[in-house]
Amino acid sequence: MREIVLDTETTGLDPLRGDRLVEIGCIEIFNRMPTGQTFHRYINPERDMPAEAFNVHGLSAEFLSTKPLFTEVVEEFLEFIGDAPLVIHNASFDISFINAELDRIKRKPILRERLVDTLLLARRKHPGVSNRLDDLCSRYAIDNSRRTKHGALLDAELLAEVYIDLIGARQSQLILASEVRAAQSGGIGDTPRRQREVPLAPRISDADREAHRAFIATLGDKPIWNDFLGVA
Repeated sequence: MREIVLDTETTGLDPLRGDRLVEIGCIEIFNRMPTGQTFHRYINPERDMPAEAFNVHGLSAEFLSTKPLFTEVVEEFLEFIGDAPLVIHNASFDISFINAELDRIKRKPILRERLVDTLLLARRKHPGVSNRLDDLCSRYAIDNSRRTKHGALLDAELLAEVYIDLIGARQSQLILASEVRAAQSGGIGDTPRRQREVPLAPRISDADREAHRAFIATLGDKPIWNDFLGVA
């Protein structure tokens, strides 16, 4: 299954009060594994950058003034995300800004049914504690030392790792990998092969065995089957 892990940076907290999108970062994952395919764009918000927002992401109005407008990157963005589910931390925030930009250029909004909100997943799994992205990275031993400021692509990369841990996919991958290694080594080593709790009943009856022995007797003095039956 293809999913897109997405993050944004903005000029503030409320698109209804004139705040705008300034950065989008997306990571493609397939069957819960990053594919290496990404989408990343800085966007000219056509307005100033409040000091509070600059302190969060470090993107100045001067830097962004040379970047494309949202309308210039929207086709590439929509093509990249396709119809895949969108994995977002605090999804209502990011999607409100994206949909506000889409509305400005008379494009259809992204439906909320497509969203997978990792903040809600984390709150269910870890109730009563902080579930910011940094907290989750620490909880799952994910290296976020590069995150000196917020950045959409870096945050999407970290969130992809967090998401895989949140839903238990990394543990499943490790179990599968250990089973493959055990199968390749014939079950020898520290990791045993999985076995049924109750073995399957034999499908060969005594009559089948006798019929087989009678058939072998017709094959000459030293048929190879005798090697398997233990007959000298």
